Amino acid sequence: MFVVNNFLLAVARVLEIALTLYMWVVIARAVISWVNPNPFNPIVQFLYRVTEPVLWRVRRYLPTVGGFDFSPIVVLLVIYFCKIFVVKTLIELSYR
Repeated sequence: MFVVNNFLLAVARVLEIALTLYMWVVIARAVISWVNPNPFNPIVQFLYRVTEPVLWRVRRYLPTVGGFDFSPIVVLLVIYFCKIFVVKTLIELSYR
């Protein structure tokens, strides 16, 4: 049974790291959107390619208000919720 517990703990930790990395990518994308970035820059292209599929799905339901895009905030809140609920639940399950 300890093998399953260790597996759940490992999955929880990897998921936590992945969510944290994606959170920072979304934050970087939001910060870059405040300036006029060079669209041919490889870093800018990477940030747009990685975040646009998720942000686009949120933008379908949440329009921009006064030129302000709230989709990164919503995505960050969902990531934070997943870190608290899903990751913590997996960690608690692994300790039982």
